[in-house]
Amino acid sequence: MNVEQVDVAIVGAGPAGLSAARIAARAGVRVALVDDNPRVGGQIWRQGPAHAPSVPLRRWLDETRSHANLIAMNATRVAAAPGDKRLLLERDGAPLVLAYSKLILATGARERLLPFDGWTLPGVTGAGGLQALVKSGMSVRGERIVVAGSGPLLLAAADTARRHGARVVAVLEQAPFERVARFVASLASTPGKLAQALALGVACYRTSSVVVAAHGSARVEAVRIRAHGRDETLEADRVACGYGLVPNATLALGCATDERDGAIHVDDAQRTSLEDVFAAGECTGIGGMELASVEGAIAAHAALDIAIDARLARDRDRWRAFARRVAHAFELGADARAMPSPDTLLCRCEDVSIGEVAAHANWRDAKLQTRCGMGPCQGRICGEAASVYFGWPREAARPPFAPVRIDTLIAAGERTDAPAPIS
Repeated sequence: MNVEQVDVAIVGAGPAGLSAARIAARAGVRVALVDDNPRVGGQIWRQGPAHAPSVPLRRWLDETRSHANLIAMNATRVAAAPGDKRLLLERDGAPLVLAYSKLILATGARERLLPFDGWTLPGVTGAGGLQALVKSGMSVRGERIVVAGSGPLLLAAADTARRHGARVVAVLEQAPFERVARFVASLASTPGKLAQALALGVACYRTSSVVVAAHGSARVEAVRIRAHGRDETLEADRVACGYGLVPNATLALGCATDERDGAIHVDDAQRTSLEDVFAAGECTGIGGMELASVEGAIAAHAALDIAIDARLARDRDRWRAFARRVAHAFELGADARAMPSPDTLLCRCEDVSIGEVAAHANWRDAKLQTRCGMGPCQGRICGEAASVYFGWPREAARPPFAPVRIDTLIAAGERTDAPAPIS
């Protein structure tokens, strides 16, 4: 089996990973940038047939193109971490071992999806999911779309859909008007964010509103919503519903994590509880692309034993304060946390209903008795929903961390006698 050796391995090619990779590549060390998407950029700078690289991503591509010491491993999955500073990867359908001296986890976030009646109908996606699909080339021209859930991502998703020809029927924010208004007023301290908010603003934005059910025969035809305690029905061809983001700490590798949201714990140098393992970006807490970029830079400096500029630390503190304001403004309320009917599916992979899961005392029992959380997503979706509805703690993911070929799993048990990574 092939073994690739690098000084710094970075998992995740979003803002945090790209920032870390740029600094490490400039330092002249051998760097591997691993990401399961076909192109770098992550969700925020996702490229696709209908979406050219954004200006920041184009700048990164131009700056790093000349660095032969940077290996971009796109469309590559991390299957396992067999130890001895090694990751088992699957690339082009074949297993590969990546040996490293320092590891930076920049695995980003995933969308929090909360079930509602009819959420398994074709035409239902997450808000971020809709944005990713549109950027990847899915046509929404002429479609009536309801975007719902919580957080600034709703406006970005609605704007993306609208610019690609969709008719955005409504943007439904679960948070109350007062909290959203205070948050918008606070953007005066971050003028760039205020400009973004004004540019994305839509006339159909409604607060204190949630999706209750999606209706249709073969696909979504209408959406029942609850706004200020009253139900109404909106005709729609698609509903995109996401209740914010949660840290994607699937690849925590045993690092200490936060019991509340599963974020990887880091110190002021982005070091985790494991030696020579660093983490940056939204896997350490939701904070946006600016914070992720700064944390990626700090992690790279620390991994390379380069002094961390005081300006970076100040920028990180500033964006962390902004992240706290976002979290407070869009904290889930009672309507968002309200449990749907017992017949509603909680686990789409294994067709397990909320009622079946609610009959058990904890997540482990539910998994053993119902197979909830044992499908391809390994509980990433239903486990988060169960945490919201039942207060159950999140479980750490176990390898394989992603669906991979049986050849790759067999390779996990094979010995590799290649020399140790460069120190």
